[in-house]
Amino acid sequence: MMTKDHHHDHDHDHEHEHEHKVVLVDENGVEKEFTIVTWFESDSKEYVVLVASDNPETEEGVILRVEEENGEEFLVDIEDDEEWNKVLSIYEKLVAEN
Repeated sequence: MMTKDHHHDHDHDHEHEHEHKVVLVDENGVEKEFTIVTWFESDSKEYVVLVASDNPETEEGVILRVEEENGEEFLVDIEDDEEWNKVLSIYEKLVAEN
């Protein structure tokens, strides 16, 4: 599992064709690069779906909530079961549509 705070600066439009990367640090301090697969919103909150850049076809995706503090965006784990189930359902619908 990744650490709770994942800092990610981006000044770009979420509707994009090129890949964006983000580096997350796990609880052991190990960095791992992820590719941003998609962004979506639910209940006025923004979420990002990531897959490991080194092996995206075999790695499971990671869904994190995007939060902002003092003008800086960062990623946090979704710890609430109700929120997680809702977000997972939205993501599964997005995948089914594509």
